[in-house]
Amino acid sequence: MITHEVAQRGQTPAQTIAPTQPRERIVIVDILRGFAIFGILLVNMLIFAAPVYQFVLETSPWPGPVNQAAASFIRFTAEGKFFTMFSLLFGLGLTMQMSRAESRGIRFVPLYLRRMFILLLFGLAHVLLFWPGDILTYYAILGTLLLFFRKRSPRTLLIWAVILLIIPMVLNAGLFGLVALAGSTPESAAIVDEQMALTIAEYETSYQEALRIYTEGSFAEMAMQRLQDFAFSTMGIFLNGMFFVILAMFLLGLYVGRRRLLHDIPANLPFFRRVMRWSLVVGLVANLLYVWLNTLINPAEFSLPLLLSVVSFVIGAPALCLFYVTALIQLTQNQSWQQRLMPLAAVGRTALSNYLLQTLVCTTIFYGYGLGLMGQVGPALGLLLSITIFSVQVIISNWWVRRFRFGPMEWLWRTATYGKLQPMRVQSLQERHATG
Repeated sequence: MITHEVAQRGQTPAQTIAPTQPRERIVIVDILRGFAIFGILLVNMLIFAAPVYQFVLETSPWPGPVNQAAASFIRFTAEGKFFTMFSLLFGLGLTMQMSRAESRGIRFVPLYLRRMFILLLFGLAHVLLFWPGDILTYYAILGTLLLFFRKRSPRTLLIWAVILLIIPMVLNAGLFGLVALAGSTPESAAIVDEQMALTIAEYETSYQEALRIYTEGSFAEMAMQRLQDFAFSTMGIFLNGMFFVILAMFLLGLYVGRRRLLHDIPANLPFFRRVMRWSLVVGLVANLLYVWLNTLINPAEFSLPLLLSVVSFVIGAPALCLFYVTALIQLTQNQSWQQRLMPLAAVGRTALSNYLLQTLVCTTIFYGYGLGLMGQVGPALGLLLSITIFSVQVIISNWWVRRFRFGPMEWLWRTATYGKLQPMRVQSLQERHATG
């Protein structure tokens, strides 16, 4: 069984202001985080491979049954499921950090805010220098809001999570009502249709211009294009409700941590089984509806199918995420499955480094300063490319954690957070005996 090894107590606060030690880690969390890194790459590969405006074009830039099948597979199994998983683990991490800080007499809030500020700097640098699909910036900003919930009861956390999931449905229903009202007469409907046609034409122009800049432009042009694309993506993420979903999953992570559900998995297996069954049923139905609706809608045109698509996504993505989480938790209780899944733990321990490494590799493949393949790799080939890249990351990560305590970006994050250089190399057995 995978168990949680609790650190020795009895040290002074000055001695214990330090990152999580290897013996303090909950291994299932690392496995889940490693699995999430794979799913995030599956979805992000589509954004690496072509400008983000592809998602609002009237026709898909990837024709053909194979590409359409691959896109539907990614939409059903991965889209929205893995950064929600990461969000849940992010919220869980807050409870673990807070518990460690309080038990050692450390002021948690200043330390946490410093940690979020450094994450924000990482995210902004990621956007400006490499790629507009960054998620770190959103996590850093929304993560600060978690401080308002850190002492709430588990019941209150669940209520707020449900409210946050309802908000994007209400907002999109309101937008749909406004659009329907605006087109309620023949004259106004003609104006709406004309404006929609102009918007679609602008999206097509933006797509072609971004494609040109990323494959032929200078670094300065790419940086400006990245900022423009990031702003466009941020608006899209707000409209489809993902900010609210992220925060809701943060709160579910706080709920899991507050109830200490992962500290004694065998005792909580009945709970995990119930969640797994219900989340599978809801997730399958909602995501099948989501995939089907996406074959009917024009993403740039606000319609009833688009509204239903948003609703099915907001419900289906967290549901299937919870199925993945609870299924993996139960699999790790089987010794043979535990051994099969353990390589993912190394990826999870170096998640930030692996996330940014994916950007470095993929932008080199698709941008003009590398192979310049942007716009030439569809979902089917992208799926194979994702599996290949992640397989290499698993090998590298397991090699790395046998020698080093942190991934390189984790080391930088912790060093900046705690204000002192952190030891990188794993101690040898002899050194550990010598230091007690």
